[in-house]
Amino acid sequence: MYLGIDIGSSSSKAVILDEDGQIAASAVVNSGTGSTGADQAVQIALIKAGLSREQIKKCVATGYGRMLYKGADKQITEISCHAKGVRHIRQDAKTIIDIGGQDAKVIRLRESGAVENFIMNEKCAAGTGRFLEVMAIVLGCSLPELSDMAKAGSAGVPISSVCTVFAESEMISQLASGETPQDVAKGALQAISKRVAGMGNRIGIVPEVVMTGGAALNQTLVDTMEETIHQPIIRLEAPQIMGALGAAKYAAEL
Repeated sequence: MYLGIDIGSSSSKAVILDEDGQIAASAVVNSGTGSTGADQAVQIALIKAGLSREQIKKCVATGYGRMLYKGADKQITEISCHAKGVRHIRQDAKTIIDIGGQDAKVIRLRESGAVENFIMNEKCAAGTGRFLEVMAIVLGCSLPELSDMAKAGSAGVPISSVCTVFAESEMISQLASGETPQDVAKGALQAISKRVAGMGNRIGIVPEVVMTGGAALNQTLVDTMEETIHQPIIRLEAPQIMGALGAAKYAAEL
């Protein structure tokens, strides 16, 4: 049995693969780097699989906090692990759009599945899950409610700033001027989509396109991203665990 752990800034994910390369168990915990989230995710996955930690042959850690995890045999970047994980599920994938808590990245894959090129935004909250969290706070709703609210919008209110702080002020001003929360929410998702699409255009977005990360659970955001890049996006059943799945695949190769 092989274990992959993806320790992000806001959540931790674990995947256990059996000797046939099938997912035996997975877990997602909403606690990331600097917390016990990784240990919690591993424990939950082990319980689901009916295993003890001693039955894990190899373990690979990835993600923002991978270097801090002491129980791994190896640490591998999230770029490589997302590519590995997505290709395990979709062998036709050529572009990965990953929106995490504190960064966003677009990854181009070769025919072989190896990483051809990537671009990453990690110094600004624009285009990340944190951007969505701030927008939800402004609108007084949860992240799932933000998706529903944006879906109900008739026309997105343009948000000109790519900076999360300025975009927050812009949204507050728009609400004060009489714009509906639904149209402001729609504008927020359009803003994040344009930001990420702009990144992707610098390396090229080619089909088939897959979206990973917690933001991929926001169906309205996925729909908006499709409209922005003018290409369909493949919906994955568990987009949050792709990095951990790739890490587990690498563990099986050690």
